[in-house]
Amino acid sequence: MVEEVKYYATGRRKESSAKVWLKPGEGKIIVNARDFKDYFPRDTLINMITEPFNLTGTLNAYDVTALIEGGGVSGQAGALRHGISRALLEVNPDYRIILKKEGFLTRDARMKERKKYGLKKARKRPQFSKR
Repeated sequence: MVEEVKYYATGRRKESSAKVWLKPGEGKIIVNARDFKDYFPRDTLINMITEPFNLTGTLNAYDVTALIEGGGVSGQAGALRHGISRALLEVNPDYRIILKKEGFLTRDARMKERKKYGLKKARKRPQFSKR
């Protein structure tokens, strides 16, 4: 029996984390058991997700299966792109130069700032009353 080749990686962005599996195929991307074009509402997010494939020239070479948890749609799309980029490295380590230059391998560490006591949000103050 021939064992199926799968490549696994995790991607993270904001509060989201994506578990990504790549396997040779025809370019289908499944996110949480749905097609990624149905899952992500905006075209900009769809373009963002397929960028690693466009750069490496592997657009219809791999099928992607992903499980994404936490955060909003933008953070989830970023996590998926990060995961796909890392998985492509496992496929071929030569992609590192291309992906690193575009910044797809760097985990974006920007997070939401915590709320402080006495304030309405992280920095928003209550309205000042002179009298």
